Amino acid sequence: MLLISQLRLPIDHAEDALRFAVLRALQIRDGELLSLQIDQRAIDARRGCVEFSYSALAKVKDEEAVLRKADPKRVRVAPDDSYRELEGISVATGKSPRVVIVGAGPCGLMAALLLARYGWKPILLERGKAAGDRARDVTGFWRRNWEFNPNSNVQFGEGGAGTFSDGKLYTQIRDRENRIPWVLKELVKAGAPEEILVNNRPHIGTDRLIKVVRTIREEIISLGGEVRFESHVNDVTVENGIMKSVTLASGDVIEADAFIFAIGHSARDTFESLHKRGIPFERKPFAIGVRIEHPQDAIDRSQYSRLAGHPRLGAAAYRFVAHCGNGRAAFSFCMCPGGLVVAATSEAGQVVTNGMSSYARAEANANSGFMVEIKEDDFPGDHPLSGIELQRELERKAFELGGSDYSAPAQKLGDFMRGVPSTGPGSVVPSYLPGVKWTDLSLCLPDFVVSTLREAVTIVERQIPGFGNPDAVMTGVETRSSSPVRIPRNPETLECEGVQHFYPAGEGAGYAGGIISAAVDGMKVVEQLLRRHA
Repeated sequence: MLLISQLRLPIDHAEDALRFAVLRALQIRDGELLSLQIDQRAIDARRGCVEFSYSALAKVKDEEAVLRKADPKRVRVAPDDSYRELEGISVATGKSPRVVIVGAGPCGLMAALLLARYGWKPILLERGKAAGDRARDVTGFWRRNWEFNPNSNVQFGEGGAGTFSDGKLYTQIRDRENRIPWVLKELVKAGAPEEILVNNRPHIGTDRLIKVVRTIREEIISLGGEVRFESHVNDVTVENGIMKSVTLASGDVIEADAFIFAIGHSARDTFESLHKRGIPFERKPFAIGVRIEHPQDAIDRSQYSRLAGHPRLGAAAYRFVAHCGNGRAAFSFCMCPGGLVVAATSEAGQVVTNGMSSYARAEANANSGFMVEIKEDDFPGDHPLSGIELQRELERKAFELGGSDYSAPAQKLGDFMRGVPSTGPGSVVPSYLPGVKWTDLSLCLPDFVVSTLREAVTIVERQIPGFGNPDAVMTGVETRSSSPVRIPRNPETLECEGVQHFYPAGEGAGYAGGIISAAVDGMKVVEQLLRRHA
């Protein structure tokens, strides 16, 4: 199999154009090409000419002859993307170690699935509800004035925080072991669109993720695993440096041979209970900012020019980093084309924003986090959980500024730049539900965040024309970009430093930053467990 890269084609290319481009690159006739499939597809607008950039996989009659004459910069033997980390590990047929996994986000789900595939019978504990029931609670809170549920919301429940996002599946982590292709293929088997296997920046969409995570859960159960919802772990037992059990809010105690904590970045009460039991924590930098909304058609024009709106392109995305004069950087985070700004708090009396898109990305506005890096020197003290206190402080201010009814404080970008409160919307209608209150966002953000965002607007405008639209809507606050803590672990065994049989994993533990990296980290932990007991 050969991998051919740098295959550039116009957006409206004919169906057979890729085949002819491959024939030219390989310098062969059509009859010599035995099979062809897309490896990856990306939209490239960097040179002012919007086009598709493909890489493709091809089988040919005489591979050695093709390699001798083809451009080695574009044509090479395709690498093996098989996931082989567990070769030699057999499926358990007898009694296997008892493993408790806390948290049914991507990290916990993939860890449970992999263990179950190898004959183990994991117990997966999730404080929230199953995806369907969770979706009803979330939409009821957003749209029907239902009471906020601290255990069933955008942060907690089956699928984790990623369920209510854009379902973004791209990451910058290294993957020499080919765990990412394995995850993507499992998601497709569970109902995700096949395009995620080839698109350069794949996404599933919130509307499809609910079915995907339910299908994965059903397989875990069919293989002998247990999945228990509304099972909130609020205490642990550690004896002589070994974790022995977890205690649920119901009072039930569950003993096990190993514990994987995949609790996500918002499980603050769990962090606190673990810290009280002597689990070590470290402070970790994160980011704070707002959600910013622009009309999606304006973003399309800024990225795709005359091809904006082309059906093959869909809703345009953007990303940026703006390095400011104060030594800080502002950047886009979790950009949601054709999406909504959503209420994402996990604690009563606080307001947190996030972004969400369906698979179609068909809403009127584009939104992204407009974020500023937060360093450890910015934390209110040296306590390892002080980053959480900073988040809570800003979220409480946002709640109060929004009217203390879970409405979010909002401001037009032009007013934010001039330092005056907004009194109503301009041409951009905010999408946030339950609703917004027009105000001055500087009242709920640190001064250095405000000044950095203001300077960044002029920098980003040069990269993304129209970003500085004075009617763009800023909604606050966005504080959950990543975990503000890390639980140190042994780099070889992945056990917590000083606590045996306890495996902190995923985003909440400080080892991931999105759906894919969290899923991969869960796999790494399972690999260690399986090898240990092989």
